[in-house]
This record gives sequence, C-alpha cells and structure tokens, in this order.
Amino acid sequence: MKIEGRNAVSEAIKAGITIDKILFSNSCFDKAFNDCVNLAKNKKIKFQMVSNDVLNKESVTKKHQGVLAYAVDYKYSTVEDILNVAKQKNEEPFILILDGIEDPHNLGSIIRVCDCLGVHGVIIGKNRACTVNETVIKVSAGATSYVKVAKVTNINNCIETLKKQGVWVYACELGGSDLTKADLKGSVAIVIGSEGFGVSALTKKLCDGVVTIPMKGKVNSLNASVATGIVLYEVMKQR
Repeated sequence: MKIEGRNAVSEAIKAGITIDKILFSNSCFDKAFNDCVNLAKNKKIKFQMVSNDVLNKESVTKKHQGVLAYAVDYKYSTVEDILNVAKQKNEEPFILILDGIEDPHNLGSIIRVCDCLGVHGVIIGKNRACTVNETVIKVSAGATSYVKVAKVTNINNCIETLKKQGVWVYACELGGSDLTKADLKGSVAIVIGSEGFGVSALTKKLCDGVVTIPMKGKVNSLNASVATGIVLYEVMKQR
C-alpha cells in the first residue's frame, strides 16, 4: 500500500502504522515538508531523498506532494471494533453505513468528514463498492489512520445486527422526514446510498426511518460526500 501526500503520511506516522520506507523529494524545502521528514527521522523510519521523476513514476494518485510512503496494506476493522470505540469513549454509537459508494474521492472525503464530526466508524459493503486504496487515503488527508472502517459481506444483515443491539438506523434519501426535525440522538447509524442509485430498496425498508435534507434550489441532489457532511453535522449537533 502506498500512502501519498504530506498530511496522509504524517498522520500515518503519528498513528503508528507500519511503514517500510518513505521517499522524499530532494527539491522540497517548505515547513510542512520538513515537518514530515523530521517525523520520519524521530520515528527512525527508513527514508530516501529522490528526484520528482522517481516519485512521479511510483505515485498512484499523481498528487504525492513530494512524499510517498510504502506501508502495510490497510487493515479493516470489524463492526464490533467500531462499537467498542464508542464504549471506550463512554458514548452512544455513532456509525455511518455506505451502501455502494464507488468513487474513491467520495469515500476519502467522507472518511475525513467522519473524523471531524466524531463518527466512531464507517461500514462499507464487500461487493460493488470502493475499498480503501491509495486515492482514498490521499483524499482523506490522513483520516484513514484514525477512523475505523469495517468491510462486511452483507449490509442488510449488518443493519439487522445493529438494530438488535439498540442502534437506530436511518437512511438519507428524498421523500423522508425533514432532517432538521428528526430525533437523531442516542445510538444511531446513518445510511448513505450510492452516487447513482441512492439507498437500495431493501436496505431502506430495513431502516427505522428515512431523513431528507431540506433544499431550496432547483437541483434536488447533492454529491454523496457533501450530503454525508450535512447529515452527520446534524447528528453531531443533536448529540
């Protein structure tokens, strides 16, 4: 797994992710870059100064910012791990479920939002969905080092399991109750659907309710990561 970008690599180092080697550009000298180099030195991580041509060749995202780390493959968590995070913090579970998000830029942005708004973990499906890859890690600006992501075989089975454990599950879709008037306190999981098709019919049926973001414009849809940010902020505000 390659981790690219100054923030992503710095946060991976701070989080204790196992890194085999880091490539640094030999033509970068600004503070953010130097801070990343010093972090690597302090943690005694092997690194090498190379030309931008070498970095460009090794880069997956093509936006390495002069820093590229070779790390162990991303380690997924379990749903139980996510629930345990809430328990350790003495908080009611706050979970995000993604039903078929396929764009790695959306997934990276969503994980970054989750870190900012106190979400205990993200659940994604094993099939027909984006996994945590180099682009996701880069776009998340290092948030993948802190937000637990569980990959499950069946989203619907996962929802049923969460409901049995006292978690209320709400889908974010058009045609539901006004988001700002819904009671989203307590143990809650929010379901965000795919970019093209939204939340699947069966998944929506399993949810305890449907919430809708009130909008005034003529375009009645939002990018998945933007919609996620709005919904999660409302939950955080109520909590």
